[in-house]
Amino acid sequence: MQQHTSLTIFYDGYCPLCLLEMKKLKQLDKQHTITFVDIQAPSFFEEYPQLDWQSLNARIHGYLPNGELISGLDVTYLAWCLVGKGWVYAPLRWPVIRWFADRAYNLFAKNRYRISYVLTGKKSCQPCQINRGSPDV
Repeated sequence: MQQHTSLTIFYDGYCPLCLLEMKKLKQLDKQHTITFVDIQAPSFFEEYPQLDWQSLNARIHGYLPNGELISGLDVTYLAWCLVGKGWVYAPLRWPVIRWFADRAYNLFAKNRYRISYVLTGKKSCQPCQINRGSPDV
């Protein structure tokens, strides 16, 4: 995957595991190359009326600087590349593994609240914005 200089991530602010990943990405994003957008935020529909909320809620999505919308593990991999940790997810983008990884991700995305409950003890969180400098998320 080609290296990009920025990414807008559309994440589910109700999902505990999603929030944990966004917090870590924000912490590592020293160059401020990632913009975080909570699709559960009340202002989402006003700011992004052209996007299909149902699709965004079904799996993580990201906007590239050229306006291309990407989704799933492509977003995750690119985000971690931008913070210097792409090697963690790189194997999931290798040709043969990619097919299996994408299907596993689709299962995760569909069941993320149940999986979050098993792993964190929380089914969902109150949505919160990931603002730079904010101690919350």
